[in-house]
Amino acid sequence: MIHKAAPHSTGKPAGTSRGRSNAKKLVLIGPVYPYRGGIAHYTTMLYRALAEQGIETLMISFKRQYPQWLFPGKSDKDPSHNALSVENVHYWIDSLNPITWLATFQHIRRYQPDVIVLQWWTTFLAPMWFVLGMLNGLFLGRPVTIICHNVLPHEVHWFDKILAKMVLRWGTKFIVQSKDEQAQLLSLLPDAQTSIVPHPRHTMFVSQRIPQKQARERLGLPTGIPVLLFFGVVRKYKGLENVLRAIPQVRDKLGAIRLMIAGEFWEDKRNYLELIQQLGIEEMITIDDRYIPNEEIGWYFSAADVLVAPYRKVTGSSVVKMAQGFGLPVVTTATEERSASTQTGEGIMTVPPDDVQSLAEVLVDFLANRPEISSPTPEPRIEEKTWASLADAIRACEA
Repeated sequence: MIHKAAPHSTGKPAGTSRGRSNAKKLVLIGPVYPYRGGIAHYTTMLYRALAEQGIETLMISFKRQYPQWLFPGKSDKDPSHNALSVENVHYWIDSLNPITWLATFQHIRRYQPDVIVLQWWTTFLAPMWFVLGMLNGLFLGRPVTIICHNVLPHEVHWFDKILAKMVLRWGTKFIVQSKDEQAQLLSLLPDAQTSIVPHPRHTMFVSQRIPQKQARERLGLPTGIPVLLFFGVVRKYKGLENVLRAIPQVRDKLGAIRLMIAGEFWEDKRNYLELIQQLGIEEMITIDDRYIPNEEIGWYFSAADVLVAPYRKVTGSSVVKMAQGFGLPVVTTATEERSASTQTGEGIMTVPPDDVQSLAEVLVDFLANRPEISSPTPEPRIEEKTWASLADAIRACEA
């Protein structure tokens, strides 16, 4: 079932009933339920963290985020029955209707916030963010904090840098999730004031954890052999092709294994099916080609021995943070913060991008020595990676 957006709320913004009387007023703009995906979850958890700190927050989301003809998946709406929802959301923005952009700014102007928090992840929204930034600069003059999920898109076109600079120039301060993204931002705006706040761990689904045997039975996966998980939307930059090419090498060393691909394909699935056939690994691959609803996420992370996420381009990854929340080991791509082919101490093993040989070797080494577990165990919370710390960073941007 696809859920429709809730009616426009008429209630007070979050924080007014439980916050401090001197709390600053924020505007937070971004997708929340009924929209799906990592950024919607991120916005929701940030909003909740701000409310917990008593910050009065006007939450603005979309009437329409993307036109259906442009969205590569089946729908940008979340099919979950167990939704991560937000109270008092104002669904004011239609990404294709400039009149709603102007009306949204009038709402913001009447609200008189101390700071406006925008989220930047796709150049499709550049015209809308540009108009809001320009109107703020002309008529309101409030500081704008921009959270950069991706400074530039994963697949960059010639016009993306132009559109990014056009929008980001309106930012007063910026929050990025890694040193790599900070460098990307500074290459566009050398004087940008940036704070690095790593993507917080996604612990909101950890209560769904079940014993590994039970999870595998539920998903029709074999017991007694290693299970690798590739989770989330399938796009070229995520490196599924490299995972598939590494499987024969892992099989030759360890024998029977299984790779579970759980996520909607946003590119031609036939190319992957042909590669699987060419590699002769059909019996080792299970594909669940759909968006996985919230209430089923725990099955996949409980069933697996390791998450495989060797992205060709790395920014923040909600999938990796979800695995860390479940305590599931991760093999992912080395970044400036993490050297290649090392164990970081956070349950993460890294490999160089597009290095199938290194990926296979790390997987073999880990799986050959993996401990026997009945289900993943969450690691202790690391304070600098909590949602409260992200809220603290936003409050620091107000100063």
